[in-house]
Amino acid sequence: MSDIAFLGLGHMGGPMAANLVKAGHRVFGFDPMPAALDVARGNGIEIAADANSAVAEADIVITMLPSGRHVIAAYQGDESTLGLLASAKPGTLFLDCSTIAVDEARQAHDIALAAGHRAADAPVSGGVVGAENGTLAFMVGASEEDFAAAQPILEVMGGRIVHCGGSGLGQAAKVCNNMILGISQIAVAEAFVLGERLGLSHQALFDVASNASGQCWALTTNCPVPGPVPTSPANKDYQPGFAGALMSKDLGLAESAIDLTGVDAQLGRHAREIYKAFADGDGANQDFSGIINTIRAQSAATDV
Repeated sequence: MSDIAFLGLGHMGGPMAANLVKAGHRVFGFDPMPAALDVARGNGIEIAADANSAVAEADIVITMLPSGRHVIAAYQGDESTLGLLASAKPGTLFLDCSTIAVDEARQAHDIALAAGHRAADAPVSGGVVGAENGTLAFMVGASEEDFAAAQPILEVMGGRIVHCGGSGLGQAAKVCNNMILGISQIAVAEAFVLGERLGLSHQALFDVASNASGQCWALTTNCPVPGPVPTSPANKDYQPGFAGALMSKDLGLAESAIDLTGVDAQLGRHAREIYKAFADGDGANQDFSGIINTIRAQSAATDV
């Protein structure tokens, strides 16, 4: 069993850390939000006074933070705060499960190595339910040696672990996957609104598309209309499994990668525009499948 520091105990990190405790690992946790600490304490996580104290005796440091700048700032520290890299034992494995830009992941990796540590980027897919059930998918960017060290820990928290290649390539896989997801969720929503206008029932369209070439996760799991998939957020007033604000963030990361590489990804850019507007409005705290309501509202009134 390992001594693990877990920094970021929110909706995703808290359940992930709790599963590590259940598996017999000793987990030292920290989060700036008192409510998150209260829940974590109840799940057997040993709450540290601060992030630096949490990492001091850890073999592995897991971070689940809002953005790349938070990860890099935590690693490096500043004039008034010692960074995590300086507080950790030599050779500590830093495992970042945040979703950040590819170039930021590579920067975090490089500064960790320069400080005498090991590092991997391991963003997740599967949402809060996956975090709670230990069924997350992890996309890992690391050397073969560091992936082998991280894999047993990730297997406690996830059901599918994919080694995507070297530094930053876990984040590359995540950003590509979520670009596909954002585009396909918009396409599914547009198809249902078109079907409504043409007089097609939701169930009929679902029965056809879910068993034909239109089949995709955005349809068969995250169906944007109530009824056909009883567990989809549409049946719960679009309470988020994956919020619009997070989809907007991830598509922003995709757009940054598009700019960096010069790829002619027109649909990726347009999906980013659509979800940014959605998140800037009422969609920030709705499930991203709620984009269907925006499409309905913006569709011209007409008689068919």
